Amino acid sequence: MSEVTGRILIVDDDPTVAEVVARYLLRDGHEVECVPDGRTALDRASDTPPDLVVLDLMLPGMGGLEVCRRLRERSPVPVVMLTALGEESDRLTGLELGADDYIVKPFSPRELALRVRSVLRRAQGGLFPSGHGVLRDDGLVVDTRAHEASLNGEPLALTAREFDLLAFLLRHPGQAFTREQLLEHVWDWTFGDSSTVTVHVRRLREKIEGDPTNPARIQTVWGVGYRYGDAAS
Repeated sequence: MSEVTGRILIVDDDPTVAEVVARYLLRDGHEVECVPDGRTALDRASDTPPDLVVLDLMLPGMGGLEVCRRLRERSPVPVVMLTALGEESDRLTGLELGADDYIVKPFSPRELALRVRSVLRRAQGGLFPSGHGVLRDDGLVVDTRAHEASLNGEPLALTAREFDLLAFLLRHPGQAFTREQLLEHVWDWTFGDSSTVTVHVRRLREKIEGDPTNPARIQTVWGVGYRYGDAAS
C-alpha cells in the first residue's frame, strides 16, 4: 500500500527548524510550504488550503494557540503542534482548541514525519479499512468510508482524532479501554501523555452528548478509562 502524502504547511519562525522539518517531509513525498508567522499562515491556509499544518506555538505577533483557534474556526484541517518541554498547559490548551497531535522540542524530525503520516492517514480515512461502513447509535451516524459524522441529521465538525476516537469506541460498544490502550489504537502511540485522551473525550462529549456532565454515550469507567454505552448496530 502506498504511503499517504499531502500538502503540508509548516509554521515556524526558526528557519533552521523549518528547513529540517521540511527536508524530512519532502523526503516522505509531501508537498511542503514554510511560513514564519501566524498571520501569513492564515492567509496561505485560506488561499491554498493545506492537508495538514505543523504549527509552532511560540510565534512572533500572533501566537500558535490563536492561529490554531482561527484555523479550527475555518475548517477541520489537521494540526500537529510543536511545543517546548515546559509548555504542558499550552499543549492541553492546544488540544482543547482542536489540535490533533503534538511533539515536544527538542524532537526527532523522523518522529515528526511519522506523526504527520499517522495524522494524515487518519484524516483521509485510513484507520478503518473499506467495508466497515456506517456506524449508528440513536441519531448518531458515523460513516467511516466518507469520513463524515452527524447527529440528528446535523453534520458534526470533528477533527481527525475526534472522528477516529468516536468511531473506534462506537465499533466496540460496552468494552472498556484504558487511556493507554486508546493512545495505542487511535493515536498509534505506545507511550505518551494520557491527558491527550482525556481532552479529546471531553471535546467529543461537548459535541455528541445531550448533557456532557452526565454522558450517556462515552462513559467513564472509574479506575479503568472509557467505554461507549449501549449502541445500536
